[in-house]
Amino acid sequence: MTGDTTPPTTRLPSAALDRLRARVRGAVLSPDDDGYDDARTVWNARVDRYPGVVLRCAGVADVVAGVDVAREYDLPLAVKGGGHHVSGSAVCDDGVVLDLGPMDGVRVDPDARTARVGAGATWGVVDHETQAFDLAVPGGQDPDIGVAGLTLGVGVGWLSRVYGLTCDNLLSADVVTAAGEWVHASESEHADLFWALRGGGGALGVVTSFEFRLHEVHEVFAGSLVYPAEETRAVARRYRRFVADAPREVRLLFGSMVLPDSTVYPESVRGTRVAILIACYAGSPAEGCRVLDPLRAAGDPVMDSLRPRSYASFQRAGASGGSARTHLRSQYVETLTDPVVDAIAEFIADAPSEGATVFVSPRGGAETDPAPDATAYPHREDAHHLLVETRWNDPDRDDDHVAWVRAFHEALRPHTTGAVPLNFLPDDEPEARVRTAYGENRDRLAAVKREWDPGNLFRTERSVDPAGEDAAAGDE
Repeated sequence: MTGDTTPPTTRLPSAALDRLRARVRGAVLSPDDDGYDDARTVWNARVDRYPGVVLRCAGVADVVAGVDVAREYDLPLAVKGGGHHVSGSAVCDDGVVLDLGPMDGVRVDPDARTARVGAGATWGVVDHETQAFDLAVPGGQDPDIGVAGLTLGVGVGWLSRVYGLTCDNLLSADVVTAAGEWVHASESEHADLFWALRGGGGALGVVTSFEFRLHEVHEVFAGSLVYPAEETRAVARRYRRFVADAPREVRLLFGSMVLPDSTVYPESVRGTRVAILIACYAGSPAEGCRVLDPLRAAGDPVMDSLRPRSYASFQRAGASGGSARTHLRSQYVETLTDPVVDAIAEFIADAPSEGATVFVSPRGGAETDPAPDATAYPHREDAHHLLVETRWNDPDRDDDHVAWVRAFHEALRPHTTGAVPLNFLPDDEPEARVRTAYGENRDRLAAVKREWDPGNLFRTERSVDPAGEDAAAGDE
């Protein structure tokens, strides 16, 4: 956000606002109301949109009312869960934003090992409730990430190589459709809709709650190995060798980042750029120590924080902070070849700010066990996910940061598979890249869209429209 709180010139018809206020119990925030500007803020501060109204939904009845008003008055409609994404699809100009934040309840059934999670919950809330019973679902590696967006856009976390993607652990979902009707979707009820919700992006209705399968997880062996930035190439190759035959219990990230100026880190690397390996062994900590020992012994890290710790505490360590200007590009590479490693080292050496990072993580194990058409998410081949991202605060530096990310991406393009995960699509992606997110499942997803949202009420830059053609994904 730029900090400009000037109201938009276009507002909702007064009849639409009156109808909303008469039907809901949650807060109805128009541009003149206190709290409106906070409600339109999302994680990517470059997204600066002014909805005609933000409805802070107190329950399913409020969601139905919001959908009805948007449909009846032909208004743009956006749905905000955690608002923690780069594209900004959670907010729209002039229309209706359904803010599901108040719907953040979590109910755990420890005997059945399931959890019913409200669509406004974040992963920090889910971990807090499930870990009380030594249970967990593979979720976001940042406690502030919203459950809804992550799940509907695939979802990957520290436990995914053992227990699958977030969407693979979804057992059912409650959905308010474009017609304003409530339905329950699962393998046995509205199976087509349930298939599409698992990795299809969610532009089919408003999911108001999720039911997840839980797994027994309490203590993990996890932490970081930190090296000077000049060792970036060597550390990347160390990552490549280790993950080639690592067991499923291991999830290992290689990256380059500037460490916070905190006493948590050795004085020699505080506030400086480093090469880093972040590891989590989702099994016995004693076994994790044994398995990861060769990685620890292969170099001379400035810091080694690998140790037994609670899963919940390790999850909290991934917090990325509040709203900041953000741009990124995401891609898959089959192998982390030397040319890819060289490109990473060269671009990081010319990073535009301290907020510029690159992280590489393996895709494999339970993440790639399902068939490509088992869920809407199609990319089930073993690969490495490579994320180039930068975050900054000065609007005058936008061009520098965006240009750096785009140039980095272009340098990597010849080495990528061409596939892209849906959760990491910014709003300036070309249409061809948006299409690759759905792969061979795109036509089936479009057919489900025609059934459940023929008027395309739920549309974003990344969604498939009912005619079978992706919505435009141009610069905004």
